[in-house]
Order: sequence, then structure tokens, then C-alpha cells
Amino acid sequence: MRNLPIPLPGPDSSPRRQALLALAAASASAWWPAAWAADASTEAAECVAPSRPGGGFDLTCGLATQAVQAVRPARPPLRTRYLPGGIGAVAFDQVATGRLGGPGTLVAFSSGSLLNIAQGRFGPHPVSAVRWIATLGTDYGVVAVHRDSPHQHLQDVVAALRKDLTRIVFGAGGTLGSQDWMKAALLARAAGQDPKRMRFVSFEGGGEALKALRGGHIGIFTGDAAEAQQAVEKGAPLRFLAVLSQARLPGALAGLPTAREQGIDLVWPTVRGLYMAASAPDAAVRAWVAAFADALAAPGYAALCSQHGLYPFARTGAALEDFVQRSLSEYRQLAQELGLRSWPR
Repeated sequence: MRNLPIPLPGPDSSPRRQALLALAAASASAWWPAAWAADASTEAAECVAPSRPGGGFDLTCGLATQAVQAVRPARPPLRTRYLPGGIGAVAFDQVATGRLGGPGTLVAFSSGSLLNIAQGRFGPHPVSAVRWIATLGTDYGVVAVHRDSPHQHLQDVVAALRKDLTRIVFGAGGTLGSQDWMKAALLARAAGQDPKRMRFVSFEGGGEALKALRGGHIGIFTGDAAEAQQAVEKGAPLRFLAVLSQARLPGALAGLPTAREQGIDLVWPTVRGLYMAASAPDAAVRAWVAAFADALAAPGYAALCSQHGLYPFARTGAALEDFVQRSLSEYRQLAQELGLRSWPR
């Protein structure tokens, strides 16, 4: 730690001046360590949602705000800041290049972010450009249509894809190679079609895609269950065809069959969490990791997770680092299988 620069005595070296300088030095040395030792998780901070309002990143910041407030009740609530661009690419680039960060800046990420990093779609930045703080929970992919759609079951979609791939218009947050594109691509592949020929409309987040589905501009939404369920609760005219989980989910979606139940072996979990800039002070990183470790272990956290349509998936520290590295390896392999281009990092 550097000491504050203390001016040396000039021509005026009177005893009174020397005494004042000594007092200033003593005061500075007492204040400086205390400022660095402050718990960053109790100070004013923001959660960056790297999309427009209404999608999964927005949901992540909302959950993070409530979770940390429950274990740090005296702190000011996290402020959500929207930074759309490339479904997280702009935020990641700004963090990696030092334009965004600091002890009070948390950024939402998802499995889709890891998928994009694995393919080099977030720019030529190593994964070490950020510090992984915590995963808050997991969501699952969903296939949804407008409630007036002729497709009543997932097999109806598969049959339509087999007949004419180009007549189906998919839409969701993300571009070619993103996780929502992957869900559509794997569904097209299950129908025996080349995913590269499918029609997919990209949106800046799930919220924008759901608006397009409501307006009839796309035919099938391949986003996440939590964001779609929240849209339904707000009156969106959607019909769920399948959830992309290993088994049926509890709660509001208990009656929704999985893709596997309908003969399509398609599972897509979406983990949601937070990261910080690698340049953030170590003390701040430790404080936030501790805060979220406390939040994830709190008795009411599972219920809070459920309110946001997520299922507990708690990872911090070394366990989170292992999960990130394993996910990156698996996503690189999947991208290769689908013939997607990857960029060097």
C-alpha cells in the first residue's frame, strides 16, 4: 500500500509548522488503511444488467439486490444499470479494458455469457479479465409460442420443421451462436435439418424477443422459463410447449412437460450469476463473495429464488472457478459440433 505524499518542510521550518505536518501525517496514516478496509458490500453499488429491461439479466440484478439486502440490511439497495450491447459483449469489453469496474460494480452473467466467451465472441479478452463472484441460481430453456399459434405441442414444431424449415421463424435474445440460438439450432437438428438454414431473429435480450412474439413478428421463442413466466404473469399471451430441464420443474411450471418427455433429447440449463472486474481491489472482491455466500446460505434464499423463477445453484470461490472452466470446455466442444466459427482470445 502506498503512503499518502506528505510535503516536506520548506523554508519555514518553525516548530509550529513541523507540529502541524506531523499531525497531518498521523491523521493520514490512520484514515488510509481504514478506507481500504471498509466492507465494499455495505457501500453504495450497482448491478449492471447488460441488456434492455425485462430479460434474464434484469432478473439476475433484481434477485441479487434482494438477496444481498437480506444479509446486509443496513446497506443502500443495489442500483440496476442497463448496458445493452451484444448480449453482454459491450459490458464484458468495458470491464476487460478498464472502462467499467471498481469495488461497487457487479455485472450479471449467464451460461450464455460463458458460451460467448468460449467462442471468443466477447472480444480478445481472457476469462481472467473478470473475477467471478457467485452464481445465484439456475433457469431452464423453454420453447414458447403465441397462445393463438397452431402449434399445440413440441412435436408439432418438429413436424413443421421437417416439412419446411424456412416457414418457422425463431426469435430470442442473442445472435448466431448464442445460447438461445443454440436451443433453436438443437431443435432444428432434432428434426433432421441443418441449423444454419433456419430463420432466427436476434433481439437485445429476452424481453425484446417476448414483445416480438406477442406482436406476431416471430413464431417461436427459445428463451428461458423464468423470463417467459414473468411475462405471462404480466398478461403476455404465451403458450409453453416444453421446458428444457432433465425432469419436470416444481412450482408454477409443474404441469409443463419436458422436451425429453415429448421425444426430443434437449436439455438446456441457464445458470445466472455475477462477476466483477479483475482490477477491482482484492478486499472488495472478498467482501462481495462473502456477502453472497451469506445470502445463498440464508434460510429464506430458496424461497426468494423461487419468486424469481429460479432454482438454487450456489457457487462461490474455487467451486465457481471450476464450474466456469468446465462450462467453457463443454461449450467449445458444442460449438465445434455445430460448425460454428470461434475467434481467438
